[in-house]
Amino acid sequence: MKFSTKDIKQIELKGLKQESVTKQIELFKTGIPFTNISEAATINNGITALSDERIKAFVKVFETEKDNKSLLKFVPASGAATRMFKFLFQFVNEYNADEQSLNSYINKNKIKELSLFMVGMEKFPFYNQVLELLKSRGIDFEALPNQEKVWLFAKTMLDESELNFGNQPKGLLPFHKYKKNHVSTAFEEHLYEAALYASSKGLAKLHFTISEAHKDKFTEEFKKIQKDVEENTGVTFDISFSYQQQSTDTIAVTLKNKPFKEADGSILFRPSGHGALLKNLNALDSDIIFVKNIDNVVVYKYKEEISKYKKVLAGILLQLQSQIFNYLHTLNTKDITDATFKTIENFLSSDLSIKISDEYKKYTNHYKIEYLQEKLNRPIRICGMVKNEGEPGGGPFWVKDEKSNQSLQIVESAQINLDDHKQANLLKNATHFNPVDLVCGVKNYKGEKFDLENYVDHNAAFITQKTKNGKDLKALELPGLWNGSMADWITIFVEVPIITFNPVKTVNDLLKAPHQIKE
Repeated sequence: MKFSTKDIKQIELKGLKQESVTKQIELFKTGIPFTNISEAATINNGITALSDERIKAFVKVFETEKDNKSLLKFVPASGAATRMFKFLFQFVNEYNADEQSLNSYINKNKIKELSLFMVGMEKFPFYNQVLELLKSRGIDFEALPNQEKVWLFAKTMLDESELNFGNQPKGLLPFHKYKKNHVSTAFEEHLYEAALYASSKGLAKLHFTISEAHKDKFTEEFKKIQKDVEENTGVTFDISFSYQQQSTDTIAVTLKNKPFKEADGSILFRPSGHGALLKNLNALDSDIIFVKNIDNVVVYKYKEEISKYKKVLAGILLQLQSQIFNYLHTLNTKDITDATFKTIENFLSSDLSIKISDEYKKYTNHYKIEYLQEKLNRPIRICGMVKNEGEPGGGPFWVKDEKSNQSLQIVESAQINLDDHKQANLLKNATHFNPVDLVCGVKNYKGEKFDLENYVDHNAAFITQKTKNGKDLKALELPGLWNGSMADWITIFVEVPIITFNPVKTVNDLLKAPHQIKE
């Protein structure tokens, strides 16, 4: 691929290299191989179930050790909330009360979400905010016909000259309304939650990845709530932010795999998905890192239950890590008995769900030590998994690589060949779903931080088709942060209850019980 002088200058200004951009174009040409799932991970076959006794034991491990560890909560929170309001944008742009009734519009367009929105309108945390804005403009909301109420309410929420919710960061939208008319954001809820499990010695550290354009808004929100949250929790908060780096953007191409050019002749580069955040995660230095999405929060009533399972996952991490570190120190002695080999092999198979290669039996002791060291000396992640209730997205699977080695992976549906009947059935019949509930250990047995860039499966990227200014293009997403970006980590799947998974993908999710306060 030959780039013009102007192209090269643009590539370099983004912090990219010509070589990496050329490789991206080659990926578009060759295509990215589908992930080969061999079976779904299930209870006792890749997923650990928790008994009451084990829950108590792991919580105790965490509570005993946490003050000796540095803790951090990592919250991907980039981007605006536009997708939350997709059906409302359609409604505001299309509906005309003079031409049809609201019910006929809903039935004709099959927008069931609008019916739920209409029925639950008064329960939304921003209901009073909308009404006060309308009142300040001299509008008597209660006197309006019902269908005008719904349209005007939605328009006030979304209009760029009014509340402009669709262009606000999701983390700063009104999420929960408490008594005494306090309305909290997801950002605030993450602070309260972190105080319960991600704090040590009275300090909680949180790191949010955000759009740079939203930095001032997040900073202002923290200033506004800091005093109350710290007084209510008895915890001091250390909040930091980072942005998706331009150097992680990927080139867009035409359907003929040529660089897609803008009207001014420049190459179109696009943000490459949450896999780009591996650089942000890699820059952090803590013993235990909790990872949770910005929209997966609950009202305070449920926080103790949520906290308990975070402590369980962290307790499992600490217990396994302790054993891993001990075995690595043992392997360093190089003088290993057959019994010790057997003990470590059994630990890999039974505790870490690592399937040992058939070739391993043929190795000399020297190569066996190297093999075991390589398997043990890696970052580790403990991943909560909930029972599959039909949510779209990824799940836990056993995956077979090109050498027929099997490992546990979180796999997105986009990575699976749905035209392959067997692969499609494995996905369809999976018992568990990935709620993005991770606890990570990113340091080795010597206390040194792993370079997380060394544990990525670059073949786990995605190619998607998009449009720009009415023209079709192909876009490349980097391996997802908890998918291909963590492919070569030690991976442990643990079943956690559905109460731990409460995302707000559409505005109507705010009407569900974990987001509502009962009077």
